[in-house]
Amino acid sequence: MNNMTIRLETEKDYRAVEELTREAFWNVYKPGADEHYYVNQMRNHPDFIPELAFVLEKEDKIIGSIMYTKAWLEDERGERKEILSFGPLCVSPVYQRQGLGKLLIEHSFDEARKLGYDVNIIFGNPGNYVSRGFVSCKRKNVSFVADGNFPTALLVCELVPDALDGRRWMYIPSTAADCCEDTAAVEAFDRSFPPKEKKWMPSQEEFYIYSHSSVVR
Repeated sequence: MNNMTIRLETEKDYRAVEELTREAFWNVYKPGADEHYYVNQMRNHPDFIPELAFVLEKEDKIIGSIMYTKAWLEDERGERKEILSFGPLCVSPVYQRQGLGKLLIEHSFDEARKLGYDVNIIFGNPGNYVSRGFVSCKRKNVSFVADGNFPTALLVCELVPDALDGRRWMYIPSTAADCCEDTAAVEAFDRSFPPKEKKWMPSQEEFYIYSHSSVVR
């Protein structure tokens, strides 16, 4: 790993992780970013899993991070299964496209299995994750709402083979990200960081298309 170390996040890492997250997501999905505020607030949410909050460090500098919350699947009988959802997953722009996100995913998956988790579901760009074992939610019969909607960006990874048995499942995410709906709070938090220009980027339209489309029969 060329002098790189993956370890658990500690309190002294908080600001560095927030700075990294801001840099990694700035203008990617929207003009500006709110992921760094989400990270800041997530740590105090009951669904946050500190045992799966990892940083990737190179020469004593944090260059990558991955964080997890609990999520759930509910079958047609109302039975619930606790699962995982990671995000944000970020790597410093200087080190992107070098397989470091893969290292964080694989390390955290190994640790998640030790904790007894067997399914991870995320909402993301399929092009970034299908090579990491994620598949369309439709292939695993997991819908986002009870009416059977299968969003293109809803991706499922079985950490243990055949963890899902073919039943119809509805995905229930954590409410941890709801904090980002308070745009005033996001802006106030962002002002504690150095100013950055907000602008439109093609990646924003790409994510809009993925996040507003569904897989159909």
